[in-house]
Amino acid sequence: MRRWLFADQLGPHFLDGAHQPVLLIESKAVFRRRAFHRQKAHLILSAIRHRAAELGERALHLKTETYREGLRQYGEVVEVCHPTSRRARDFVRAQEKVTVLPARGFVTSQEDFAAWADGRRGAARLDDFYRHARQAHGVLMDGGEPAGGRWQVRVSDGQRPPRLPPPPTPVEDDIDAEVRDDLDRWTAEGIEFIGRDGPRQFPASRAEALDRQQHFLVHRLPHFGRADEMLAGDPWLGHSGLSTSFNLGLLEPLPAVRQAEEEFRAGHAPLASVERFARQVIGWRDYLWHLYWYLDAGYPAGSRAPGRGSIPEWFATLDADSVHARCLESALAAVRDRGWAHHAVRQAVLGNYAVQRGWRPTDMVDWFQRAFVDGQEWAMIGNVVGMARHAELGSVTTEAFAVSGTHVNRTSDFCGGCRYDPKRRVGPNACPFTGGYWAYLHRTRERLHGNVRMTRALKQLAHIPDLREIVTQEQARGDTAP
Repeated sequence: MRRWLFADQLGPHFLDGAHQPVLLIESKAVFRRRAFHRQKAHLILSAIRHRAAELGERALHLKTETYREGLRQYGEVVEVCHPTSRRARDFVRAQEKVTVLPARGFVTSQEDFAAWADGRRGAARLDDFYRHARQAHGVLMDGGEPAGGRWQVRVSDGQRPPRLPPPPTPVEDDIDAEVRDDLDRWTAEGIEFIGRDGPRQFPASRAEALDRQQHFLVHRLPHFGRADEMLAGDPWLGHSGLSTSFNLGLLEPLPAVRQAEEEFRAGHAPLASVERFARQVIGWRDYLWHLYWYLDAGYPAGSRAPGRGSIPEWFATLDADSVHARCLESALAAVRDRGWAHHAVRQAVLGNYAVQRGWRPTDMVDWFQRAFVDGQEWAMIGNVVGMARHAELGSVTTEAFAVSGTHVNRTSDFCGGCRYDPKRRVGPNACPFTGGYWAYLHRTRERLHGNVRMTRALKQLAHIPDLREIVTQEQARGDTAP
C-alpha cells in the first residue's frame, strides 16, 4: 500500500521496503493559517522535495491547498504512520481511505510507555523513565548495571571547551532555489512569515543529516552536555545541531545513540558526554513525546496554565533591534537570523522572560513552534509549559524554571557591556531579569508555596527590603521592550 509521509517522517525507517510507493503532500494552508519563520518554511518544503527527488517514480508528490484536497486528488487508500500532533492525528483518523499505523521515529513504543506510566501511579518522572529506557534497550549498560556505576554522570564544570568547528553548512541546490522562489511568490500573495530569509543552515536530506551526525560524533560529542553555558559569539558550543534532523525523521534516534556509545567504548568520547546525549535522546525527547499523548487533552497548556497577557509585538516578530538587554537582544537576533538557539538560551532567556512577565503559555507554545526550525507541538508543550512556563508543576518537573540576571551573568558572557546591572534590583540600571524574577516570585508565592525546590527562593523573598519598589518598577515596565 502507498505510504503517506508527513514532513516529519522523511527517513527510511518510516517505510517498510525498498519498493514501497509513497505519497507526499505539500499543504499551502499550513503556512497560510499562521506566520512561520521563513527559514522553517524553507527547510520543511526543501526536505519534502528532496525526499521526492530521492524516491523518483516511487513518490507521488502533490502541491495542494490542503491535505484533504491532496487525498481527494489521489483518491485511493493510503496508510500513514501515527502523526506527531493531535490535530493531524484527529484528521487522519477521520479519513475513510487512510489507515493509521503505530508511531515511528521514537525509541519506546506508546504501549510500553503507557504500561510503565500506569505502574507509576501518577509519579511518572523523567529520571525513572530514563532508567527504564536504558535498561529496556541496553544503552550504556554493563551487565545489569549502568556504565560507570551511575545513571547520570555529571559533566565537568572546568574550563570551557575550545572553540569547535561549526557544523557543516548544507550546499543549496536547484530545489532550494525553487523553494525560495515559491516562498517569495507566497509572500507577494499575502502569506506572512517572521524572521529573516537566509542560506539554509540545517539538513534537508538524509545524506546531509548523516554528514552532520558524523561531524557531531567526531568534533562535538566529546564536549557535549555543558548545559547552562551561553556565549554571544558561539551559538553552537558543544550542542549537536541534530534536533531538526530527528524531528524531520531524517535520523533515527536509537541508532544515533548506539553510535555515540561506540565512541565511548572506543575511548573517543567521555562517558559523561555520551550519557548526557543518551539522556537527551532516549530520555528527555521520548519522554516529552509520550507525555504529550499519555496525558492527551489534559496537557495542552490549557485552562490550568496561568498567564496574564499575550506576547507583545516586538517579541512575537523577533524585533531584536528594539531591545537593550544584551541577553534578550542576542537571543531574539539568533532566532530572527537562524530560527534556532540552543536550549539554555530558550529556557534561561526567552522562556524565563516570558514566565516573569506572565505571558500566556498557549501563546508561547505557538510562538516557539512557529519561530524555531525544530519546533514541534509535542516538544514545545513539555519544554515551554512544563519547564520554562512550568504551568503544570509535577507533570514534567518539580522546580519552577525562573532565574534572575545573576544566573544569566554566571552562565554567559551576555552581561558584559550591557546597560543593565544583573546585581541591581531597582533603578534605571536594574536588570529586568533580576527585578522581574523577584516580582514574579512575589506574584506567584501562594502557588509555589509547598514546593520544596522553591523553598529557599521564597525564604529569600521574605527578607528583601525593597520588594514593594521592585514590584512597582516591574509593573511600570510592563511588556515594553527592555
